[in-house]
Formats: sequence, C-alpha cells, structure tokens
Amino acid sequence: MALGDFVLTIAFKTTWTAFLVAGASLAPAQTAPPNQIEAWITNADRSALFQPSPDRIAFRNSAARGPAIVIDPGLQMQSIDGFGFALTGGSAELLMKMSREARANTLRQIFAVDRDHLGVSYLRVTIGASDMNRFVYSYDDLAPGETDFDLKKFDLGHDREDVLPVLKEILAIAPGIRILGSPWSAPPWMKNNNDVRGGALKEECYPAYALYLVKYVQEMKKEGVEIDAITIQNEPLNSKNTPSMQWQLNQQLVFLRDHLYPAFHKAGLRTKVVLFDHNLDRPDYPLALLSDPVISQFADGSGFHHYGGDMSAMSKVHQARPDKNIYFTEQMITERPGSAAIGIAASVKRMIIDTTRNWSRNVVLWNLAADPNNDPHTGNGGCSMCQGAITIDRNTVSLNLAYYTIAHASKFVRPGSVRIGSTNRGDQTIGLTDDEERSGLKRMAVIENTQVLPNVAFKTPEGKIVLIVANDTYAVSSFAVQYGGQSAAIRLNAGSVGTFVW
Repeated sequence: MALGDFVLTIAFKTTWTAFLVAGASLAPAQTAPPNQIEAWITNADRSALFQPSPDRIAFRNSAARGPAIVIDPGLQMQSIDGFGFALTGGSAELLMKMSREARANTLRQIFAVDRDHLGVSYLRVTIGASDMNRFVYSYDDLAPGETDFDLKKFDLGHDREDVLPVLKEILAIAPGIRILGSPWSAPPWMKNNNDVRGGALKEECYPAYALYLVKYVQEMKKEGVEIDAITIQNEPLNSKNTPSMQWQLNQQLVFLRDHLYPAFHKAGLRTKVVLFDHNLDRPDYPLALLSDPVISQFADGSGFHHYGGDMSAMSKVHQARPDKNIYFTEQMITERPGSAAIGIAASVKRMIIDTTRNWSRNVVLWNLAADPNNDPHTGNGGCSMCQGAITIDRNTVSLNLAYYTIAHASKFVRPGSVRIGSTNRGDQTIGLTDDEERSGLKRMAVIENTQVLPNVAFKTPEGKIVLIVANDTYAVSSFAVQYGGQSAAIRLNAGSVGTFVW
C-alpha cells in the first residue's frame, strides 16, 4: 500500500534567489517562484561540488512518494551562531605569504556574504601558539628563572606578524563574524614543568593567568578584534601536543570561580566563557563545573570535540542544563589528496547534522589552511595529518572536504537562524492510506520507525527554510519533503548531500 504524508496546517509563501559558491557554475540571477525549492548539491563522485541544481523542485498539493521529511517551523530549538574554521597561526602564516591579490581573493571567497561566496560566519583563533604553528610562543615569554606576575611584558607579539593582519582583512569583509579564542598552554614560567608541553598551571600563578586572559581580550579589542568568547584551555585532558597543558577538574573549578570570574568582573568584560573544550566522552567534566553556583552564573556553556565519545553527549548536557549553551569547537576532517570520490555524506551527517541536532550553536572545523605537506606544525606533538579546509601552495588554493562540509551550512544557515523540527531517522510518524474496501476513504497509518535520510532544518532570520540532507546509503534515494500541507519529491545520489532552500 502507498502511504501519503501527514498534513501540517502551516501557510506556505516564500521566494528564494540563486546563489553561487566558488567552483560552481554560474547560476542565473533570478528569483524562484513561490512553492519551489532551490537545491545545492555535492555528489560523491565530484560531478557536482556544492553546485546549484539548474532545476527547481516544485511543491505540490498531492503526496510525493518515498519516506517523508516533515518540516515543522513551529517547533524551534537553538539559535545558530555560525559555521567555520580555526584560523591557526600556521594558516595565517600561509595566507600572509601569498600575494596581496591572491590572499584577498581567497579570503573573499571564504568569508564574503553575497551571491558568489561562502559566507563563513565563525572563527576559532588560538591564544598564543597551537600545534599548527611553525614554533611555540606565548604573549609573555621570559628567560629561564624569570617571572612577571603583573604581566608588564605582555604583548601580542608574533600575532602581529600574521594572525592580526589576516583577522583585520577578514573583518573588513565580514565585520559581524564571531571569534572564539582558545589557549593551548600558559607561558612556561607559569607551569610546574617550565615547558610548553604538558605540565600544569602553578597555583600561585592562577591570578597571573586570569590577568593574562583578560589582557588578551583587551589587547585584541584595541586592535579592532572583538573576541566573542574564550575557553580557558584547549583539551585540558590531553598533554601530548606541543604546546599543551593538563588541567584537572578540581583545579579548573578553583581557577574559574576564584580567579577568572573576579578578573573578568573587575575588568568589565562581557566576553563569554565556554567550559571544557574537549571530547564528548567526558560530559561529566563541564556538568561538574556548572554545579558550582559561581561558575554556573559566570559560564555561558560548554564546548566539545569529537575525537572520542558520542554526539548524544551534547544532548545529555543540554538536558541537564538547558539554561546553558552548547558549542562544537573543534574537529579535524581530512581526505586523500587527488581522490576520485569525496566523503561528503558521512562528513556532513557527522559535522553538521549530528552536531546541530544535539543542540550545538556552532560548528568549527580544524583548521582553515595548511600547505600540501600539512605544514606548518610544531615538532614533538604537532599535527602532521591535519589537512586544511583549503590547501595553499604559494598562490594556488585547492578546496578540500572540510571546505565543502561547512559550505553546505554556512552559505544559507546564517547567524540568528533557528533549528526547527524535521523528521529524524527512527521517529514515529503518521501517514494516510486508502481503505482496502472503500475507495476514496483515507485511514491513518502509524509508522513506528521512519527510515528517512539524516537531515536537519533551520528557519533563517529572513523567514526562509533550509533543509540539509545527507544520503549516507549506497543507492539513489527518493524521498518527500512536506511543508505547509504541500509535498515535494526529491532524489539524491548515493553518498551525496543536498542543501534545499525555499
């Protein structure tokens, strides 16, 4: 028997305009008629790489065949802050080595918010060096045996050579972009091993390190760079990178409660503080911090990586503390250079669909740029496998899997968009079927385990609907999209991803 679609009583009235991303064929500049969907597709065989489909998909009053993704804009979840990449020191260094024209074209391609470009809306920067720097530095490096508890020698230093110039060019293109700052280590003189790798912050240096983070936010603002949020340590339970610093829960609690909170309050900073900034296998860590009443008042939310654990951990943290925000602050996505296929479906499912369905307000991939050898990075703990979203070879830029993954969200799901209801795989849904004996009589059918493709839907500030669907199967998939009592029939090739806008 053929099942129809559950009918929602939501009025449908909207239009959309064709857009272009770098690498796509130029789409005609026209406004789609009402009741039509614009589709942007990436095929696994690279026959389309985030390209607009030449044909619009029509909504019709009759039911479309196939499993139905029902869109419910009345069911609203978290707001979206943005999608983007980490601008590491190494990324900035490569960009600064390009010609001025090549760099300007590259940055405009990624950050400009217009019909021809990607509109990346979120950046993570490193407070001091990360393992994707050519060398390690902090903003208060001293000779062995020296100390500077009043931070009289604090200076943004090496950031002035590459990170700050690139940030200023990005801000000239996208002045509203949100920026998250994360440190990989305190200055070595503050640590119990006096080294950039591993070790822990000395307790007597807690006030100095709180001041260090305050000064970072203040000095960046003087340079015209507004830091929207910080974490206090990248991967506090990983001391194997160069640089890195281990921070146990009880130590962070004291630092946050007794030192950073008073320092931010005294300085009048409104920069958000995001807890944890590590893997999903330890949701207890941020929840334990939030159990402290001072930190609970002070902290904006929790940040996660997915090198361990399950995405559902973010939903568990949200369930425990729905008053606090969830952020996805890092994940490396790589592919083999020159590969005939692109693993876009698995990547978009994991990095865009699963993250936002589990309440994240953002997605940040690691990292923006590397060279063909995945350089620069530090030795003895630097990431030799960390491919950039783009590969920079002098003035030549190639686009990688991470670029196209973010593209499927960043271009259309603009900051301020809200995640809305859409049928998830395994949901119970309602269909209609013909009565077997009385033609024309409809009966309700309950589908206990709906087998729709992985998807997530958003409503933009302009009132448009954006649906992102990943065909993670090995076959062409036909499905229906139901919105406002109308239905549209869509096909996606095996391993392909579509962003659908109306």
